[in-house]
Formats: sequence, C-alpha cells, structure tokens
Amino acid sequence: MPEGDSVHLLARRLDRALLGRTLTRSDLRVPRLATADVAGRTVLEHATHGKHLLTRLSGGLTLHTHLRMDGSWTVTGPGRRLPGRLMPDVRVVLETDTGSTAYGIKLPVVELVETVHEDTVVGHLGPDPLRADWDAEEAVRRLVADPTRQLAPALLDQRLMAGFGNLWANELCFLTGHSPWTLIGEVDVPALVRLAVRALRHSAHVPNAYQVTTGNSRRGESHWVAGRARRPCLRCGTTVRVVDEVPGDRDNRRTWWCPHCQPGPGPEARVLLRP
Repeated sequence: MPEGDSVHLLARRLDRALLGRTLTRSDLRVPRLATADVAGRTVLEHATHGKHLLTRLSGGLTLHTHLRMDGSWTVTGPGRRLPGRLMPDVRVVLETDTGSTAYGIKLPVVELVETVHEDTVVGHLGPDPLRADWDAEEAVRRLVADPTRQLAPALLDQRLMAGFGNLWANELCFLTGHSPWTLIGEVDVPALVRLAVRALRHSAHVPNAYQVTTGNSRRGESHWVAGRARRPCLRCGTTVRVVDEVPGDRDNRRTWWCPHCQPGPGPEARVLLRP
C-alpha cells in the first residue's frame, strides 16, 4: 500500500501535467459519478492528507481519490494513449488543453466533494508531517491517549498520525529499538514523532532518498527489516523474523523485526480485533 510520501510524490508528478491546465474531457467511471463532468474546470492544486489525494478544481470542487492497495495514476503526453489492456481498469480520465491525459487506474475511492467540505472525507485523519498545518503536539497527544495500544498498530492508525503505512511502521519500530508489540506507554513518544517526521520528510523531499531508511540505496539493503525476512540484520547479523498479517485485521499487518535489536514482546502478544 502506498504511504504518505508516495502520495505526496504522486501529487507533484500530477502537478507537472495538470496544474493550471483546463480540463477538456473528463470521465469518472464509478456508478455514483457516471453523469458527472468536470470538463471546463481548471486544476488549481493537488493537495494530500496522509494517503488521500485531493485534486482541487475551479468552481469549488475537489476530486478525492485513494490508492489503497492496487490503485495508481499514469499520465500520457499529447497524441499518446494508454495501452488497451489497461483501459478496463481505468476509473478516472482527465484530459487537459495541452493534450496530456491523466488516468486513475483501479482506484477504489473516487468522490467529488465541495472543496469547503473536504473535512467530510479527510477530517478524521490525524496530523500529517508533509502538510503545512502539521501539529507535532497534537500527534503526540493522540498517540499517548491510549498507553495500552501497541506501537506498530498505533503508527498504522491514520487517525493518530497520518501518512505512515506498513513499511514505515516496521522501519520506525526498528529505528527506535522497540518490538512492534511494545506498548505505547513504554515509548518516548515525542522522540518517536520527531524521528518519524524527519524520516518521512527526507523520503518525500530529498532526491534518491525515497523510502531508503538505511542510507544505502542498493537493492536489498535500503531497509533495516521490512522485506528482509530470514536475512541477516544489517546491524547485528541476527536473522530477521516475519509474521504474516491477520486477514481483515487492520492492526495486524505483515510485520518484520530483529529480535536482538528490538527486544520486547513477540507476535504472541498481538491483540486481535473481535467481530
């Protein structure tokens, strides 16, 4: 699943093709918007909040989309078309007066809302380090509100602090030296938030640093634990362990950790959601 830095970089890529351009054709291929048409409007901004993309249009309208697991955007230049094999999965088509066209593919969330009412789709989210209205104190307040919450699930909860997905949750647990199942009440949360902010901003803003947490961009060595199951820890050599996600349980995604560098509870301490 894309993380906040992924969506931030996507917004900047869409800026290059759409920002300030007038839409000459639109096609929103979801049932509830089958008759909607945003042609004639100008693209004013691509804003993000966590993993949500807000394409703000003239006339006070916002196109709200979310990638979740499989969604993506691609842009074709003037005179170019998307390969036919991809067309059945297209959910959004936005063509501009320059001839460039943006395609939203396999988007599970496509909504039109009045810009002044964007809070109806993103108002539940916590502070986002990549936004101008980032509030570190509020993020800390939300994270410490339940000291019995486990660390990795708390980092994944977009209502507490937005923009951190499974990759960042696993890497931040390693970088703070805590087991993913450590209770938040046992963590220096202000220090955790400072580290998380620095890491996400570095990934989003520094060229060639995208989601490189080790400082080494070589394949297989860019992450401390995420994706490194059964390989030696890059710090101590201990075998990195992995536990599979619990289907349907948003708190228990696939989790990687180094038992030596991250002492504390193991996966047997997981708290499962009850129906």
